[in-house]
Amino acid sequence: MRLTKANRSWSQQQLVTRLGMEPGSGAVWDRQRLLIHAAKTALAAGLCWWLAQRFHLPEGYWGAISAIIVLQSNVGSTVSASRDRILGTLIGAILGFACTLFGTLPWNYILAILAAVIVCGLLGLRESSRLAAVTITIVMLVKAGSHWSVALDRVVDVFLGILVALAVSALIFPDRARLRLRDGLAQEFLLLGAFFEAILQGFRSEPATNLTAVREDMFSIMRANNRLMEAARNEPSGGLGMREGLSLLSQFGRDLFDALTALEFAVKDSNHDDFAQQLEPALGQLATDIHAGFPYVATCIHNWRFHVPPAGLYLEDDIVRLEERMAEVRHTGRNFPQAEILRAYAAQLHLKQIAQLLRSSRIETSHAIGETSESQP
Repeated sequence: MRLTKANRSWSQQQLVTRLGMEPGSGAVWDRQRLLIHAAKTALAAGLCWWLAQRFHLPEGYWGAISAIIVLQSNVGSTVSASRDRILGTLIGAILGFACTLFGTLPWNYILAILAAVIVCGLLGLRESSRLAAVTITIVMLVKAGSHWSVALDRVVDVFLGILVALAVSALIFPDRARLRLRDGLAQEFLLLGAFFEAILQGFRSEPATNLTAVREDMFSIMRANNRLMEAARNEPSGGLGMREGLSLLSQFGRDLFDALTALEFAVKDSNHDDFAQQLEPALGQLATDIHAGFPYVATCIHNWRFHVPPAGLYLEDDIVRLEERMAEVRHTGRNFPQAEILRAYAAQLHLKQIAQLLRSSRIETSHAIGETSESQP
């Protein structure tokens, strides 16, 4: 069973042809995003400093520092960083001032740091613990007035920086994590198809030379999409349908990767097997349709339209035909080594699982985002 040359070509051209992108447009957009982020960071810092001067804040530079730190590449990440910073600052200011009311340095300072880390950990705010410790250090060790005034000034400055960063992030060329995640998931499904192709090249033939590289690309994009998923959950808009759809697709991507990894082990050392040849053409047809299904789902994700069934792809019918073919050739098993038979059975089981996951990823996402139901082959 081998995929035709025509069917193998999409994995390298897909982002251009299927997703409607121009060659090199991804690199251009990355440079544009970098320039936009740099300009927004400079604007937020400058605006914070100007506001601090206008309102006569004694240490307004802390607002500019806060804006620079929390302003991320997308709105969701900015919201997450802002939440961590403001909570850490509040906890640190309260504990820092409270510990100045009793004890002497350095013991009350050490106690305050210890309490801040424990409190943040118990509240599930591990990212805020360092910020709380920094605030405690400023409140208790910086000699710039009373401890109460230092704590209050610190909170006001941080609030100012965060408000400005959120406003700049959300209002000026906003970069939504959920939209970046959509394109990231589309690319993930394309890479899943490339991984599937590389695995099948090793089934009854020589192993693909790019298998390791494709697997590493898969790990890289899955990690990036996981970070975008966390950021997308913090964005205040987008609707529950989109969030649920993105979450479903992310889970299906992980399930498909696991199923493909299992298929890789199932077809290992199968390049001299003959029993699987008897499952043709049903086995080859299912593999070909699965291969075509990955770019189709990627296109659905990119366009965010899932209810239109893919023309000419009937994965459920392919599975039925393969099961019928398995039943027809079962009696010939005694003529082949047991290892070949087990590999063939394992391969067809994993192929059926992959086909079902691929089909379900489109149908369940369509339901999750509230599309009008149509026939779902």
